[in-house]
Amino acid sequence: MNRSQIILLLLCFLGSFQLLGGESFCFRVYLKDKGNSGYSIDHPEEFLSQEAIERRLRQEKGVDVSDLPIAEAYLDALREIGCEPVTQSKWLQTVVVATSDSLLSERLTDLSIVDSVKWIWKGEREHLTDNRHDTSVIEPQTEPIKAYYGYAEAQIKMLNGIKLHQKGYTGEGMRVAVIDAGFKNVDRISLFDSLRILGTRNIVFPGENVFFGDDHGTKVLSCMAINQPGMMVGTAPLASYLLIKSEDIRSEYPVEEDYWAAAVEYADSAGVDVITSSLGYFRFDTEGLNYTYEDLNGQTAVSSRIASMAAEKGILLFSSAGNEGNGSWEKITVPSDVADILTVGSITSDKKRSGFSSMGPTADGRVKPDVVALGSSSCVVDATGDIRQASGTSFATPILAGLGVCLWQACPELSNLELIELIRHVSSQYRRPDIELGYGIPDMYKAYKLHRKNASRH
Repeated sequence: MNRSQIILLLLCFLGSFQLLGGESFCFRVYLKDKGNSGYSIDHPEEFLSQEAIERRLRQEKGVDVSDLPIAEAYLDALREIGCEPVTQSKWLQTVVVATSDSLLSERLTDLSIVDSVKWIWKGEREHLTDNRHDTSVIEPQTEPIKAYYGYAEAQIKMLNGIKLHQKGYTGEGMRVAVIDAGFKNVDRISLFDSLRILGTRNIVFPGENVFFGDDHGTKVLSCMAINQPGMMVGTAPLASYLLIKSEDIRSEYPVEEDYWAAAVEYADSAGVDVITSSLGYFRFDTEGLNYTYEDLNGQTAVSSRIASMAAEKGILLFSSAGNEGNGSWEKITVPSDVADILTVGSITSDKKRSGFSSMGPTADGRVKPDVVALGSSSCVVDATGDIRQASGTSFATPILAGLGVCLWQACPELSNLELIELIRHVSSQYRRPDIELGYGIPDMYKAYKLHRKNASRH
């Protein structure tokens, strides 16, 4: 018996043992093609929103075959052998399926439509639901102060965003997707009363709302969307927001990248201009699934490939660098290794790198993070409905993203890639970037003025 046969027998034994415990498994199925869905790129209005089509037209981005859905017949073929489709990516031609049979991967690979299969999750497939019974409004206990931006003034002032707001650019008319772990109590917190919401989507638990469970997204959203002078004014208070839950906080497996991919594709089809995501991956609950530093090339990880495709379709994507600066990993996490997105690191109030903020460069030597914002003791609102201080690149990212939204509102003729280069160009270390702060701290009002100056010459 050779080594590969021994390993296969061992996996079969372990799989059978796991089945006795009642666990379920998820496999990522890579399809050879997407089949005939019945849709055509000549009629994109049948599978993309008008806003998504208009964003492509503005930036001369065409609709192509990657935008076409996966054929329903292919999903039926997977169901017929005992698989439950969980999520899918039309861009990557993948379908995640769930099954109680850990050995079903062999039958999957026998299907003519399947190229390869990868195991990406195990656990209990219970469907969590919103069990909140109290629907009363949650009022803050914090007292207002005289400053217009309230307790959030320092974080917007550091990026010279107040002057951009004073010019009338506060995000109105812009569409933003926030992809996160959950937005607990956003529907009840009075500080969010002015929130302009486009809609919500729960990728992890389809059909459920996004307002229960985790409040990481609550904090992230608050940095941008709250508009309560004297308490807190976010960096894009008049933008409209699409709230998407893609993170399953019960475990850490690669399937969450597939959820994230589905979230990005949904945001694209809904026609958002900007995505901000404070989620990152490198280590999973099963060590053999972990990424290595060599994988940080912007082209390997599932989430990185999706982020790159979002950029190709004209979306401006902000991604947190990660909070691994103090750990053994130290480096950025995926998908923040992608070239054509803005990766945001964290600094302190004295403009030094926060110790936790992940560093670059990428495996292929590119500058990351791109830029930085205040992520140590940032002003946020949590699930209690009150103003708190929290630290992480998770909060530096939306603080900057909100002003990126406002800058694009002010400069609508720019493409997403032109906007990224403009923001890098007005950052404090543009001529001498490093692995800690990248190009440095952006001056967002300076970016606006520079564009106006350049535009007047043409």
